[in-house]
Amino acid sequence: YLVKLTSLFTRERKMAKGYLSYTMALILQVLDNGYRYGFEIMTVTGLASGTVYPALRRLEDAGFVISKWESAEVAQAEQRPARKYYEVTGDGGDALAEARSRFRLLDQMGPLATDKPAHLTGKF
Repeated sequence: YLVKLTSLFTRERKMAKGYLSYTMALILQVLDNGYRYGFEIMTVTGLASGTVYPALRRLEDAGFVISKWESAEVAQAEQRPARKYYEVTGDGGDALAEARSRFRLLDQMGPLATDKPAHLTGKF
């Protein structure tokens, strides 16, 4: 139990200082490219929901992203569950910049021309 608690404290301390794992940095990069909700992030990255949603919660807890639920009316009109939309904060942008210097491949990632975020295609 003590080892697990120490590990959790160390992880939270690293997050507070802007340290991101590759997966967390990848999710921030995808958000920075304009993708806004969990399923969209899963589609673009190929990551599982069991990775994406806990990571989004940790990023939000660290202050790197903010979130907002869409209105129930919009979701009902489109006959689907409401989406929780995420946006990178200033601190998240700083953490992402630091992560890009460590993970060079992130710099090469951009929105895919064939799979643009919904809000950039007029569907949002």
